[in-house]
Amino acid sequence: MNDRADGKGTVYRSLSEVPPNFGPVVAAIGNFDGVHRGHREILTSVVADARTRGIRSLAITFDPHPEQFLRPDSAPGLLTLMPERLRLLRATGVDAVLVLPFEASLANMRAREFVQSVLLGLLKMRAVHEGGNFRFGRRAEAGIPELQEFGAEFGFDVHLHRSVRVHGLEISSSATRKLVAAGEMQRTRWMLGRPFAFPCAQARGRGVGTRLLVPTVNLAPYAGLLPAFGVYATHLTIGERCFQAVTNAGNRPTFEGVGFGVETHILNFDPIEITDETPLRLEFLLRLRPEIAWPSPEALKAQILKDVARAKRYFHLVDLLCV
Repeated sequence: MNDRADGKGTVYRSLSEVPPNFGPVVAAIGNFDGVHRGHREILTSVVADARTRGIRSLAITFDPHPEQFLRPDSAPGLLTLMPERLRLLRATGVDAVLVLPFEASLANMRAREFVQSVLLGLLKMRAVHEGGNFRFGRRAEAGIPELQEFGAEFGFDVHLHRSVRVHGLEISSSATRKLVAAGEMQRTRWMLGRPFAFPCAQARGRGVGTRLLVPTVNLAPYAGLLPAFGVYATHLTIGERCFQAVTNAGNRPTFEGVGFGVETHILNFDPIEITDETPLRLEFLLRLRPEIAWPSPEALKAQILKDVARAKRYFHLVDLLCV
């Protein structure tokens, strides 16, 4: 079923959900992992173009990510899982988002068939906006030159967008994933235009109507990409409250056999109502240090005090609002 959130664009989760009279549209097609600055520049142009023409604007994306379907053993971790990706896509102002299930039938569809049956036949596309590395069709057979040829043949406009650069870095999802994996939170923020963040949940349910009475929250496993193991200055949003925090993501090697975990210690803590349904959001701001195996719990405790002091200095100097 399609849905709406916060008055933003309708989401259609298959071709069969798109109403027969939905088109014509101006569209952008892509994975949009991270919905970074480059993606948003393209989608802003889609919205403006559609408004000028008096028709709908549409973002077309895929679930799962094609790499997860085609090469599951080597597919990258994602910057944004689908609920977060949809939230960010709707925030661009597009009238609708179409999520195409990426399965064998779509993976084997030739580029011409995709243009004729999906973009033109169903959506009545009048214009498409894409970046220079866009590819589509079986085995990624077609790119921008072929798309432009189809445009000339079938009568739709193709708008090519140059790569966006910031501080000398070319913005892309793959480049952003590498920065996150390396714990480079500042450069990641340049790419995304916002801090790297994701929705999360507590590791164990606390029950309805309970209170968070201690400043430490253990987070449940997360299926998307996490930053490099280490200690970070973070924001943890609990419901409507945003807290400054220090977060450890890693295997906690000082304690043998504990295993991987994400543990957040709130700095400006006070007790707060929290249930299993309370939304949590963790935002990574600065890597304070890599994860280290300390010789004793006492040595770790001493280092944690230093981490907290450094994080407090950071929050004192840098005024960042929660995203």
